[in-house]
Amino acid sequence: MRYEVDGPVAWITMNRPAAANAQNTALIDALDAAFDRADADDDVRVVVLAGAGKHWSAGHDLKELVGPEPDEWAAMRTNLEGKLRHERVMYFDRCLKIRDFRKPTIASVQGKCVAAGLMLAAMCDLIVAADDAVFQNPVLRMTGAGVELLVEPWELGIRKAKEFLWTGMELDAQEAWRLGLVNRVVASGELREGTRELADKIALVPPQTAQIMKDSINHVADEQGQRESWKYHFMVHQWMSGTDTALHAMEARKQKTSMKDVFAEHKDT
Repeated sequence: MRYEVDGPVAWITMNRPAAANAQNTALIDALDAAFDRADADDDVRVVVLAGAGKHWSAGHDLKELVGPEPDEWAAMRTNLEGKLRHERVMYFDRCLKIRDFRKPTIASVQGKCVAAGLMLAAMCDLIVAADDAVFQNPVLRMTGAGVELLVEPWELGIRKAKEFLWTGMELDAQEAWRLGLVNRVVASGELREGTRELADKIALVPPQTAQIMKDSINHVADEQGQRESWKYHFMVHQWMSGTDTALHAMEARKQKTSMKDVFAEHKDT
């Protein structure tokens, strides 16, 4: 993770470009700590969440979930109760923390923004997309019930959300703008400048005013049922993960990962 402050704007940049900023435990922990740092700095009025490299985020790091290298949560994820705890703390709670963050937030998105990447971007108040940005959630094809927070009905509307999720279709930046998923589309080479222009305008609003307006608008979504719908879907997601269909798919992915490791180890022998 990279963290920098430029005037009233803090830039938090996911920095795993070789892995398309796939979200592993280390990245999520660093992201959480970076938001705490921005929260504690009274000179910071707006936070931008960016991604280094070609792609904003490819979603959860599946290699960490099915691969041989354990992380601190590995033992806990071996049973359904532990998996519930892991996903509540790492995904559900930390996403809501960004959604409820007291300062305005902007996701500055380029390239692929997929599955949990889209979930993360949707936690920000605004999204500025480069014209090469592509949004997708193909997780249903992998037997999962989307990801932990079902943001699509709130971002795209009911009918489009069903089509988007059932087909795994891609939305380019212009279509995402037309549907209201993103606020602005800028040239791919001007993403930082375009994001900064918007952030500077927002930074002119007094911090307390910006915060209470954000709280009030989020309250509208809560009154419409957003938070409760996410709680419901989180449990649906947990149930689906424990079905034979999902467990068999997970085992197949583990076997595929294991075979790749074997081939890599012996490719020169």
